[in-house]
Amino acid sequence: MSVLNSPIPRFHLAMPVDDLAAARHFYGEVLGLTQGRSSDSWVDWNLHGHQFVTHLAPERAQRIHNPVDGHDVPVPHFGLILEVEAFQELAGRLREAGTTFVIEPYVRFQGQTGEQWTMFLLDPAGNALEFKAFADDSQVFAS
Repeated sequence: MSVLNSPIPRFHLAMPVDDLAAARHFYGEVLGLTQGRSSDSWVDWNLHGHQFVTHLAPERAQRIHNPVDGHDVPVPHFGLILEVEAFQELAGRLREAGTTFVIEPYVRFQGQTGEQWTMFLLDPAGNALEFKAFADDSQVFAS
């Protein structure tokens, strides 16, 4: 089944960036997303079937952090839940690109409900991204 016919609704997310060329490089070349429509002030990206848009908006707000599992997690943030193999491939790709991580890839909640690989990084505009992979995908919403 194609993502266009998916029974799960796709999300649309628009994020501010201060440099569209840097966004094109990061999202297109480093993360490997396919670019869609664009203008002088925005770019559409295919984020695994979801519409992610980078909008030129040079004004940036102060970042907030919340403590989670001994780390200061940046808020707001967004990202994807991947399979473990895809998570490891992306972590390698990011390392090869010289990415500076806010939180290096590691296993969070090891041996507990919700055990997951996670990593945090910033895009060139300072937007926080989290990519994660659950040891047991059925625990994504477990309490």
